[in-house]
Amino acid sequence: MKLLYPTNVAGRPEVPSGVELVDYDPGAPIPDGHLDAEVLVSWGSTVELMGQAARRLTDLRWVQSLAAGPDVELAAGFESRVVLTSGRSLHDETVAEHALMLVLAGLRGLHQLIPAQLEHRWRADLGGVRIEGADGRVETLSGARVLIWGFGAIAACLAPHLSALGATVTGAARAGGERAGYRVVSTAELPGELPDTDVLIMILPQAPDTRQALDAALLARLPARAWVVNVGRGSTVDEDALGEALRSGRLAGAALDVFATEPLPADSPLWESPNVIITPHAAGGRPRAHAALVAENLTALLAGRALRNVVSR
Repeated sequence: MKLLYPTNVAGRPEVPSGVELVDYDPGAPIPDGHLDAEVLVSWGSTVELMGQAARRLTDLRWVQSLAAGPDVELAAGFESRVVLTSGRSLHDETVAEHALMLVLAGLRGLHQLIPAQLEHRWRADLGGVRIEGADGRVETLSGARVLIWGFGAIAACLAPHLSALGATVTGAARAGGERAGYRVVSTAELPGELPDTDVLIMILPQAPDTRQALDAALLARLPARAWVVNVGRGSTVDEDALGEALRSGRLAGAALDVFATEPLPADSPLWESPNVIITPHAAGGRPRAHAALVAENLTALLAGRALRNVVSR
């Protein structure tokens, strides 16, 4: 068996005898000499290149994406007989950490302080003696109400950090209940939670039913003091409606790591919208423990057992 592994990650799994691990460049077509591979580990490639792999690797049995949301691999068109598994769990800590950073940066005004620093300008209005909440802004997580829409493994990692800083955390998902010790409301109940929300964190995956899930109607239910943070997928937010809410002052701010089109076009109004923090899809980008996941799934494949993180198609 031949296993193709991308060169843009550090570390390799231990493979049993009989399995040949071959490094490949995910930014180039699979070399002709390796079209007999039965396993493809995918990370950081394009839909076009993965589509070529789907057509040319006729012996392929399994594709392991190192992405939490295997959008590229799903769009590539691998045959249904090819098992597709995701990198769910590989990005939990880094995405949670980035989300926490964006929340704190927004609430504490870092997006205003950095430009002032570059101008050698002391923003006395953002420092010194202050009466908390006098101007209607939320400036701390202590006592803040945070709603995480898309309460999966990343949210379960993030929520305790928010709680430790004094926030009241509620989740939202397709079905309500309790997850990781937190109250989770259903999607149908979510609109009723928004008027009391100080920070809405989006960690929704890309799917037909999540396209522009946060639309103008839901944005209108958020209070003017609220921040929107998106570390899920850009397709889940109506960017035009979000920009309008920011420019009209109906929303305090937005911290965005993902966008409907990436890279974000230079002419996007979001660049110039007030109180927007933009990061270049930087929350994940470094799959952790990928070698262990690949080794675990390879062992399962060879033994004829079910693999971990199988993606339904």
